Order: sequence, then structure tokens, then C-alpha cells
Amino acid sequence: MTDFNAWSASPGVLDDLLKGRRRFADLAAEDVHPVIRQKGVDMRIGIDISSLALKRQVRQIVLMAGDADFVPAAKLARREGVDFVLDPMWSAIPQGLVEHIDGMRSVCPRPQKKDRTLANAAFGIAGG
Repeated sequence: MTDFNAWSASPGVLDDLLKGRRRFADLAAEDVHPVIRQKGVDMRIGIDISSLALKRQVRQIVLMAGDADFVPAAKLARREGVDFVLDPMWSAIPQGLVEHIDGMRSVCPRPQKKDRTLANAAFGIAGG
């Protein structure tokens, strides 16, 4: 489930607004971004993985993520004989997850530093 909570301004923009160097009327679309939180998504995906594995409905699962929250589901799926492949989309993944997968491969093009910075800015993520 995704919840929209509010709008937020970039740190520099917020600072300018608070110090009176900018007016709200002068804000541009790129100065603000939605604050969105996902609730329980990893848990729901983990339950689906477990259910598919326990019911023997699949032989292989490809997970496009790299979150340590999936360790229990990956471990269970492998224990049930499911080939568990991870596509972390070029992101680093925790060692605990590496131990419970059968293979790893990123199939989408590797993002360039500039692309990651733009994407991060669009979603309000610090760094790049």
C-alpha cells in the first residue's frame, strides 16, 4: 500500500522560504515533491513468495529488489526447491541476502551517475 502524506520542498528551497528569500508564489514544480510512503509492501511480496513456494506453483522466482527484508522468503523458497534469482537493478545488496539466492543478474541498463541523481531528486532521495 502506498500512502501520499504531503508535499515537501527541497532543503535549499525550504531554507529560502523560511528565511524570506523566496515567496511561495515563486515556487516551480521542480521545487517540491510528494512525500510517499510504502507500507507493508515487502511483507506482502514475501508472503506471495512463500505461498507460491509452499504450494509448489512455481519452479523459479525472479525478485527485482535488493532488500534484506526478503531473506526469510528467499530462504524458504530455496528450501522448498524453488530456483531463486535476484535482480538488484545494479544496487548493492546485503550479504545475508546473497547467501539465500541461486543467482543474480541485472538485466536493465546500468544507470549513469547523472541518471541516478535525477531519479533520486524526482523521488526526494538524498545522495546519488
